[in-house]
Amino acid sequence: MSKIAYFECPTGIAGDMCLGALLDSGVPLEYLQEQLQRLNISDRYQLSHDIVQRQGQRASLAQVDIDEGHHHRHLSDITTMIQQAQLPQWVEEQSIAIFRNLAIAEGKVHGMSPEKVHFHEVGAVDAIIDIVGTCLGLHWLNIETIYCSPLPTGGGTVKAAHGVLSVPVPAVLQLWSQRQVPVYSNGINMELVTPTGAAIAVTLAKSFGPPPTMTLEKVALGAGQADLSVPNAVRLWIGQESHQPQNVEDVVLLETQVDDLNPQIIGVIFEQLFAVGALDVWTQSVAMKKQRPGLLISVISHPEQVASCENILFRETTTLGIRRSPQTRRILDREFQQVNTPYGDVAIKIARKDGEIWNVQPEYEDCLKIAKAQNLPWWQIQQLVLHHWYSSQNR
Repeated sequence: MSKIAYFECPTGIAGDMCLGALLDSGVPLEYLQEQLQRLNISDRYQLSHDIVQRQGQRASLAQVDIDEGHHHRHLSDITTMIQQAQLPQWVEEQSIAIFRNLAIAEGKVHGMSPEKVHFHEVGAVDAIIDIVGTCLGLHWLNIETIYCSPLPTGGGTVKAAHGVLSVPVPAVLQLWSQRQVPVYSNGINMELVTPTGAAIAVTLAKSFGPPPTMTLEKVALGAGQADLSVPNAVRLWIGQESHQPQNVEDVVLLETQVDDLNPQIIGVIFEQLFAVGALDVWTQSVAMKKQRPGLLISVISHPEQVASCENILFRETTTLGIRRSPQTRRILDREFQQVNTPYGDVAIKIARKDGEIWNVQPEYEDCLKIAKAQNLPWWQIQQLVLHHWYSSQNR
């Protein structure tokens, strides 16, 4: 199993919060200090951390105290600094990638190429330490894959090098759009996601969403600077990736009930749903409010086909709402074979588990077509096909 990490960010994410969470997880401060000395800027900052309380929860607060004023840098300056530091290859590559994504975002905001961007506060020493230090910490922990939660938008305004900016600041919005990051408002009206934090998440996270399937080994908290009404900390989940059992896949169950739909349209709805990739469709009679008889329509779909299935239900039925239920299903391996019969070829579906045959069924439509052409009952054709298939297996 591979080691994975999940950044849970209920109050946002910043570079120092990432560093704090990594220090809280056990990454030695001395290791970070030693490695960061290779950047040749150790005379300009001091890195430390303290244990603090955030609404009653213990968290690690990383502090980068700077001994210099503003120092503007270009992407090439920072890239050269990192390349000359002789850091582990993964740390070098990811640190440069984070700064490049920042440059791309800032360039779009200001209408210039990434190479011409002055990083201002993002290029200052504290951001370099936050970014390179975060990559060093993840490398020390042997993290192979990183995931991240959806990110809160925050609100209000913040003072920056270009004046007063609305939150989320433009660079953060650009970074989010690069990866289509899911965002939401948690009602906290301040800057919650900094450009540095957004760049770290956008560059390193494989995906954004709920926690991945994992065997949890440790949870570490990296404190934010402000003390909010809720615990202001990034929670870093660390564990081993738990693989789903073989042949288990994610599906979505869509359900809606109607009591004013012409039943003549049901067959058309089934056809359209299957045409766009629905895995299964069925209906059930239900008693609705005021004891009116109604129909419950259920659809199983892969996540990629959910929107298409919902469009059909909204367009072809009288429903005003559709429920979604994410589920998993386990399926058997299956294959199709052709069976030769006196009346023609018929496809037959064979289901296996661990190589052993568990189920054999002729295709309904093929049997029905022959039954109609020969004026025979469908079940006779179905049994004939099975007889021919089993006979061929015993030869």
